[in-house]
Order: sequence, then C-alpha cells, then structure tokens
Amino acid sequence: MSVVKINVLTVPAEMRAELEKRFSDRAGMVESADGFEWFELLRPVEGTERYLVYTRWRSEEDFQKWQQGEAFRRGHAQAAAQAGENQGQEPGQGHGHGHGHGQGPAASGSEVWTFEVAESTGPKA
Repeated sequence: MSVVKINVLTVPAEMRAELEKRFSDRAGMVESADGFEWFELLRPVEGTERYLVYTRWRSEEDFQKWQQGEAFRRGHAQAAAQAGENQGQEPGQGHGHGHGHGQGPAASGSEVWTFEVAESTGPKA
C-alpha cells in the first residue's frame, strides 16, 4: 500500500517565487529513489500561505530510506551551503527548504502529514 507524505510549508507571499526556484533547482533529486512514485509542489491559490509538498512512496520504509540517504542529504546540504555562503553560516547549517540565495528562510513554518492510500484512480489506458 502506498504512503503519501505532505510537507506543509507556510510561505509569505514575497517568498513564493524564491521557494519555487529552490525546488526547481533541486529537480530530479528524489525521482531516482527506490520506491518513489510521485512528487508535486502545490501552490496556494487563495485564502492561505501554505504550500503543499506532496510525495508518494511505495511504502513507509522506502520513504525512510530516502530520507536517511545520500540524495536527501545532498539536496538539503546544497541549500544549506548556499545559505551559509550568503549569510556567514558554516556550510551544512540550516534547513534545505528554508535557506538559500541570501534571503534566509522562504518558509516560516513546516509540518509533515502522513497518509496511506486507501483508494486511488486515474485515467484508463
């Protein structure tokens, strides 16, 4: 049974473009992970400042392996190193989604929601 992880990021309007650029710069880092099924960055349209980072995995174990793996560390270290260079921090400090390009955190809050896929449908081939 697939598992969905949704990282909920609170992003002020003035940081939206920056957050989207940071994700775009890291494109491809998760797709090769064993058990990875889907990724979407969902932009709020109205009434909220919360972005949803949607990932779907074959299992909880696959998600945990990816989160503890090299690709995850590389992606987050890259963003943290950029923050360190631009803000006088040591390389490797900071949170990958929240730092980079000299502007500090793009998100002011983050939480992770976990769901199991109980039912799914898609287009018929």
